[in-house]
Amino acid sequence: MDLRKLKTLIDLVSESNVSELEITEAEGKVRIVKSAPAAMAAPVTYTMAPPAAAPAPVVEVAAATVAAAAPAEPTGHIVKSPMVGTFYRASSPGAKAFVEVGSVVKEGETICIVEAMKILNEIEADKSGTVTQILAQNGQAVEYGQPLFVIE
Repeated sequence: MDLRKLKTLIDLVSESNVSELEITEAEGKVRIVKSAPAAMAAPVTYTMAPPAAAPAPVVEVAAATVAAAAPAEPTGHIVKSPMVGTFYRASSPGAKAFVEVGSVVKEGETICIVEAMKILNEIEADKSGTVTQILAQNGQAVEYGQPLFVIE
C-alpha cells in the first residue's frame, strides 16, 4: 500500500467517528485504531502485515506527529470531489482548461471533470468566487471528498 493511500486512510479515521479500520489488499493488511480522544498527543496505532504472515510489529505514532506531517489546510471554500475517479481540468486532451488560478467562477459553472466507470462527470462550482488554488493534478486519481479547488 502506498504512503499516500495510507495517509488518506489515517486522515479519514482521525476526522471521523470511526474508532477502528482494517483493510486487506493483495500486498498486505492495514489496521488503524484510534485511541480515545485526549490531549493533542493521543497515540494512534497502525499495524501492517503481509497476507498469511506472522503479525507485524505495532507502530505507535503520536497524533501531533501525523498532524505536523500534513500540509497546511487551504483557506477559503474547498470544492471536494463528489466521487472516486480520475480528475481532468479540460473536456479533452489539448483543450483549454475549464478554470485556472485567478479565474472568476459562478455557482453552477463547470470547473472540471471526474471520470468514473468510463462516464465523464462535470463537476460544478458550488460557490461563486475566484479560484485561488487547484489542488489536484490533471489525470490524477481522486478519492471521494478529496479537495480539488479553493474558491474565495
